[in-house]
Amino acid sequence: MPLTEQALKNPVAQAVYAGLTADRKYLPAWLFYDEKGSQLFERITRLPEYYLTRTERAIFQQHADSIIAASLQIWRNANIGITQVPALRILELGAGTASKTGILLAAATRAQGPTSYLPIDVSASAINEACDSIAATQPQVTVEPQIANYVTGTLDVPTHNGPTLALYIGSSIGNFAPSEAAAILRKLRDQLQPGDTLLLGTDLVKDTAVLERAYCDSEGVTEAFNLNLLHRLNHELHANFDLAHFSHAAHFNTAHSRIEMHLRSTRRQTVRIPALGLSVLFQPNESIHTENSYKFTCESIADLLKASGFSVAETFTDANDYFAVNLAAA
Repeated sequence: MPLTEQALKNPVAQAVYAGLTADRKYLPAWLFYDEKGSQLFERITRLPEYYLTRTERAIFQQHADSIIAASLQIWRNANIGITQVPALRILELGAGTASKTGILLAAATRAQGPTSYLPIDVSASAINEACDSIAATQPQVTVEPQIANYVTGTLDVPTHNGPTLALYIGSSIGNFAPSEAAAILRKLRDQLQPGDTLLLGTDLVKDTAVLERAYCDSEGVTEAFNLNLLHRLNHELHANFDLAHFSHAAHFNTAHSRIEMHLRSTRRQTVRIPALGLSVLFQPNESIHTENSYKFTCESIADLLKASGFSVAETFTDANDYFAVNLAAA
């Protein structure tokens, strides 16, 4: 059955229809981030098993001043003849609550004083929390938020007469297949000028047990985060998913170098989604593929950046080589 005219205008409806009518059912990861989903993800970042956030934060704490200095130097090298470097601004895709970004903003204000920060995120509640937090702790930072889906929509970055450091951290790029990841970064590159920089946070390949524990925590927060996606569809599209009859599953797919998250149907059941005029049959153990989290090597990071119009300038890692923060030049 085709989508109604009203549903065709709704990105959530379009994504759900495409995913649940596919031969192998899936839902895109950006659907996780309604208000409750954003709150659950913030809880995930504080879990003992979820090493990504604290490891990346530690890298920022150790290297933030060097990252800002290197970004400014790259801009100087690309703009020879300009003796007075204008203030660097910081742009962030998928900013969330910007809990780690404050470390980089503080380094920028130490280097230059007043700094502009442009967070872009699909979640209004997360952006509002970020604005409140930065306003309370960093008076030299001016926040210019943009609520937008940078994946499905047009990326519209205001012009700036000076260097831009774009952030895409938290290994968010790992949620996308390689071709999709390159398309997102190319879309960003099209908004930047020569000498601007990208700071890309990427999770690295490591022991499978460490990876899988990060997505199957003992407190069940990741399970709640995954299942909340169905709750969102019940609320927004009037679906009748029974969350008690779906279970959370996550495993590392070695062939594709990615963690996969699924919601598995525990029985044969039919789910109705009136807003889409759709009934979806699930067989026992049939799954909805809800997320990929690709894991990288230094070589695959460099290849992705090159394909997107960037080149690696510096790479910062932790002592265990669990995570890499890559500074790349446009």
